[in-house]
Amino acid sequence: MKFTATSRSVQGSSASRRLRRAGRVPAIVYGGKSAPANIELDHNEIYHALNKEEFHASILDMDLDGKSEPVLVRAVQWHPYRPLVLHVDFQRVDASQAVNTKVPVHYLNADVSPAVKLAGQIVTHGPAELDITCLPANLPPFIEVDLGNLVGGGRLHLSDITLPMGVTFVPHGEDTNPLLGQANAPKGAGAADDDTPAAEPAAE
Repeated sequence: MKFTATSRSVQGSSASRRLRRAGRVPAIVYGGKSAPANIELDHNEIYHALNKEEFHASILDMDLDGKSEPVLVRAVQWHPYRPLVLHVDFQRVDASQAVNTKVPVHYLNADVSPAVKLAGQIVTHGPAELDITCLPANLPPFIEVDLGNLVGGGRLHLSDITLPMGVTFVPHGEDTNPLLGQANAPKGAGAADDDTPAAEPAAE
């Protein structure tokens, strides 16, 4: 995906407020062999781009003053209650260096799994995104997790799927094999039906 940026020389909170009033967004790009650079973006362009899932998990083509640079989104600051982007951080990408980033997880076929169709159970999903590391060329826009074979009471862990080529999961703490999906009976299942006769009271 491509977006346009321009350099900005004026910094500080007052300058940032003036930019935002003019429909611009202050931002920064850092990393690589170049020094961090203060940039500005068109608010409408970056707002719509940030609402696309792939913008957060793709190598982006930033056109900065007519020069193209590959970057990743690293942080976004939003207004607390208005649909306004306040600031964006980007990181330069080197094709020869692995990147560490989060990618969304797409869960498929839970509704046609044996757990749902045959056992009448409910399938719950795991994390909405995974932290991974890979070379930029191998960065997937998302990771698919097929829950179509999940049986009643079944569980699916990260070790049960194959990650895209060149992609490695980055664990946090001791969670090296996160749970991606599990099937459980609905709440209250197994309880006595309303038509079941009540037990006779004990004789005094």
